[in-house]
Amino acid sequence: MEDIIVNRVAQSALTSLNLEEFIHPGERVVYDIKENLFHGLMLREKDFREFIKNHDWSQYDGKNVAIICSADAIVPTWAYMLLASKLQGHAHRYVFGNLEALEQELFHEAIASINAEEYRDTKVVVKGCGEKPVPTYAYVAIMQKLLPVTSSVMYGEPCSTVPLYKRPKVA
Repeated sequence: MEDIIVNRVAQSALTSLNLEEFIHPGERVVYDIKENLFHGLMLREKDFREFIKNHDWSQYDGKNVAIICSADAIVPTWAYMLLASKLQGHAHRYVFGNLEALEQELFHEAIASINAEEYRDTKVVVKGCGEKPVPTYAYVAIMQKLLPVTSSVMYGEPCSTVPLYKRPKVA
């Protein structure tokens, strides 16, 4: 009699969710407003408006832009708003903050687009290892999305999971 190897992982009712698949493929760039400062100290409206008018905004087409000011300078809030108005229609996504803030916004957008109903009453394994790093906040955000609908959530690989949540049985 032959020993038959059965792949119980493939036959299980587990749904695997890989957050790597939600990493936006677009290029990430930083726009540092310090390049627009007068003597590295302050923003002069006339000069800044001239720059805004003549700058080639198409270079940001499809990119993800983090807007920062790395100098300790006086930058009025409207300047960031004006930059945003010019990035609109060019950049895929833009945020005020560093690259980490940009990445967080991209994951927030991707996770918000998930139809949670697809995971209703399922046992979900959130994949833990991969080729690309997934930030911790993405794992926390996916829990917020899954907990109201799933019957259980685990972390890891289908063959080796860490149980995280199991819906309580209703009496």
